[in-house]
Amino acid sequence: MTVGVVSEEDLPHLVPLIRGYLDFYEAKPSDEAMLALSRALLAEPELEGVQFIARDDDGRPIGFASLFWGWTTTRGGRLGVMNDLFVAPQARGSGAAEALIEACRERCVQRGAVALEWQTAVDNHRAQALYDRIGAQRSDRWLDYTLPTTL
Repeated sequence: MTVGVVSEEDLPHLVPLIRGYLDFYEAKPSDEAMLALSRALLAEPELEGVQFIARDDDGRPIGFASLFWGWTTTRGGRLGVMNDLFVAPQARGSGAAEALIEACRERCVQRGAVALEWQTAVDNHRAQALYDRIGAQRSDRWLDYTLPTTL
């Protein structure tokens, strides 16, 4: 398995993975919107963030992660936010998720980020088991809220 930074040439292979992720969370953004997001990251990786793609030993795309940059006042530094992590069902348990998380963590180290953070659905027990296994710490301090900006 390999993990690399997404390039323009990877986008046709990335979009079906993103669609699988969106289907899992029952979200409906268009493929065009996802391409725009990916191209924004390609254009400004130091400002916006970066996406990684995992491929199996035969070169087939099997997963992706999106890493966005932010800041954390309470920790006094740059923050990496792994906004998306998805591994195709047939590749789950292959180590792809761990490799994608490690790619995000390494990029955070390179950028001088004080932490890598992410969220998962409350009922996504398989992902939670992975995160617990790799030593990630759960937060019991924060409760997320969302305020839509469109009607």
